[in-house]
Amino acid sequence: MISTTSVDPDFFSDLARPTSFFIARHGETAANAESRIQGRSEFSLNETGRAQACDLASYLSAKGVRRLLHSPQARAAQTAAIVASGLGLEAAEPEPLLMELDTGRFTGLTWDEIRERYPEEYEAFGYRSWEAVPDAESAEELYRRAVGAWGRLKAAAADAGGNVAAVSHGGTIQWLVRVTFGCRAWMPLFTTGNCGVFELRVSTEGAGRPAYMQWKEVNFLPGGEASRTPPVF
Repeated sequence: MISTTSVDPDFFSDLARPTSFFIARHGETAANAESRIQGRSEFSLNETGRAQACDLASYLSAKGVRRLLHSPQARAAQTAAIVASGLGLEAAEPEPLLMELDTGRFTGLTWDEIRERYPEEYEAFGYRSWEAVPDAESAEELYRRAVGAWGRLKAAAADAGGNVAAVSHGGTIQWLVRVTFGCRAWMPLFTTGNCGVFELRVSTEGAGRPAYMQWKEVNFLPGGEASRTPPVF
């Protein structure tokens, strides 16, 4: 029986063939360059971000990607459009479940501005992450949304008969990975660089049997930019 509350080997037991899921963060924006929290606000890719998206397209070109989903936010949609063009895909598909988390009162602010305006939340953020921000999307909401997003990714893979890629955001990617371990808390965090790739390989063991799951890549940077990987958000 497939679980609806976790993304585990049973969840993938109905896949007909081995499948790789490539989850990538969007390319850089001016807000990223300024260490400004974006959340649900809209920013377009800057020149660096467009170059990163081209590198991502080159990396994915030999990965057998049949479908490409993306957050409908501009920075993710623009990244996905560049990737789709590079892969020769007809179109990338918007998926609201891949949107960035709602960052509440921190949205649009730099970390220096947050420290000045909200000193208590800023201090608590260091050990509670977004659970320290009263009006931000909660960990439980993010967990449920990530499970739903995986349902869409799995359905896309089954429909396409091949590998699937998705373009999302730093905060949401935390949870797309986290739910595969059954983790419902923010800590520990991991770095998500712009256009960093996370690859989950799922190998089926036979009809109805639990699948073998392995994270083959975590924050792989196609452009070789490890030295300039930004903080998590």
